[in-house]
Amino acid sequence: MKRRLLSKSKYLNGLQCHRYLWLLFNDKDKVPQPDASTQHVFDEGHRIGELAKRLFPDGIDISSEDFIGNLNKTKELLSVNRPLFEPGFYVDGYFARLDILNPVGDGTWDIYEVKGSTTVKDVNIHDVSFQRHCAQKAGLSIRKCHIVHINNQYVKNGDIDPQELFAVEDITEQVDEIAGGVEGRSEEMWEIIASPTCPDIGIGPHCSDPYDCPVTWCRECLPEHNIFNLHRGGNKCFDMFNQGIFFVKDIPADIKLSAIQQIQKTCEIDEQPHIDKEAIQEFIDSLQYPLYYLDFETFNPAIPIYEGTRPYQKVPFQFSLHIVSSLGAEPEYYGFLGDGTEDTRPAFLAELKGVLGGRGNIVVYNQSFEKGVLAELGEAFPDYAVWVREICARVVDLYAPFRSFSYYHPKQQGSASIKKVLPVLTGKGYTGLNISKGDDASLAF
Repeated sequence: MKRRLLSKSKYLNGLQCHRYLWLLFNDKDKVPQPDASTQHVFDEGHRIGELAKRLFPDGIDISSEDFIGNLNKTKELLSVNRPLFEPGFYVDGYFARLDILNPVGDGTWDIYEVKGSTTVKDVNIHDVSFQRHCAQKAGLSIRKCHIVHINNQYVKNGDIDPQELFAVEDITEQVDEIAGGVEGRSEEMWEIIASPTCPDIGIGPHCSDPYDCPVTWCRECLPEHNIFNLHRGGNKCFDMFNQGIFFVKDIPADIKLSAIQQIQKTCEIDEQPHIDKEAIQEFIDSLQYPLYYLDFETFNPAIPIYEGTRPYQKVPFQFSLHIVSSLGAEPEYYGFLGDGTEDTRPAFLAELKGVLGGRGNIVVYNQSFEKGVLAELGEAFPDYAVWVREICARVVDLYAPFRSFSYYHPKQQGSASIKKVLPVLTGKGYTGLNISKGDDASLAF
């Protein structure tokens, strides 16, 4: 059997799902191109990789644009005895391009794989095990394997210091534990790739582990109000689906459900919303006017941009505020959008303090986000610390009555997110907007 080129990325795809692997080789049109958010992650990964090269100042960059050129240049430079960036190895159908290959003497090498995450994940071990297998088949002696990942405790103070930004973990033992299976798993993948028919792989937890699969047509056969809409159903949904239970309303009585899941099931059966008027009235009565309806957006770069910020720290750049002075009053609107030329936080805080009065509730949707960002702002700018504590004490979470299903409509499909609740209650939603989700707003900024 003629082997197709099996790269480390395709190998990882195959570990996740054989159907996905087959499509990548035999029916690529069914695999959508990365969306803007996914592409941004790729771009961030490239920037992180470039920065990690500074950990090895005497390293040599090998161009990856020319496949054959990269392989030939790698062979040529192995004798130079210097760190190599992007060296490629292609042997017997196996192909891997390593982030960093570092000579350690006596003709042995260490592998350094750069990741944008803040911890080492299982998929990283499989990634490096495949890379080492390729390098060893090319005749290299590999001493140790490492993951270079982001240190989320690093705080920017001046120019980025790669020695502080990155943490390096030795994963040689973990790689050793799974390395013996690389060849067998690869052989199985080549058989799947060569098959004339797509493997019949059902949906399951693997669809989102370790990554969300971009192939959506596997789920397109699912009807509306299907079992996977069960609130926090998790793997229980897959178990029921495999038992032939396709709808929430058809969940047998002997399957234990949480109180919220039972409300959802009842609503599906009755095709009517659940309304706990007493709980909702209690929430409404607790509100103290004037009410400040607050929402803001953040971005969280892997490599910190502003002084005093950490990797992936949420930096607010925009807020939207509607003030209702009394029951039945028309809302007044205030907004802020940073111009992007400097740290947005000081202006954000100054503007917000200027329009938030000293009394009344601040209404948000999912308070852990807003309060968490505000608390970090109070730490970063001590002059605002007392004020931040005061306004956090006034925050009320509009998410609460929906999260508890005090109100629930079957059209919410098991979710209490504002994207599901808003259309049900108002007939208006995010569909059709140029920027329709937080990720889009962050990327646009």
